[in-house]
Amino acid sequence: MKIISKNKNFIVNEEIRQKEVRVIGDDGSQLGVIPTSEALKLAEEKELDLVAMSPNAVPPVCKIMDFGKFVYEQTKKEKENKKNQKIVNVKEVRLSASIEEHDVQIKSNNARKFLIAGDKVKVAVRFRGRQTDYAFKGRKILDNFFEKINDVGVIEKPAKLEGKNMIMILAPKKA
Repeated sequence: MKIISKNKNFIVNEEIRQKEVRVIGDDGSQLGVIPTSEALKLAEEKELDLVAMSPNAVPPVCKIMDFGKFVYEQTKKEKENKKNQKIVNVKEVRLSASIEEHDVQIKSNNARKFLIAGDKVKVAVRFRGRQTDYAFKGRKILDNFFEKINDVGVIEKPAKLEGKNMIMILAPKKA
């Protein structure tokens, strides 16, 4: 079987240039250090491929296996791992320094929905003009905001003044 690898991560069959290789059989047994030509013959007899698993080792470690099946299983594992990853979005809720209580309630309900959905929430109080002199009001607003949703979220990054915004990041509570 003459397969030349399309997958550039592995060196297969005739692409192996070293004189001697350490060979692992298709059943996982150690066959020892043998010449590459002999290892290729062993692989051909079993109608399998000789794949360099760690080409940088001295001598390189090669395994006799079905390369097509191996690549298929690798891609299948990668897809499975990708499927299991959870992408966490950061949603932003903007408040002003002079926000009314009812508006805070509405914004906190939106943030609650985001946290329940598993997203992080960035809460920003925006200061205009001289309002930055009264940053303590922004901290009060953020504390009040957090009190309304502390049953579904935790503070990941506490309130901090960054430029003209006071920002706090909330994360969903672990169940």
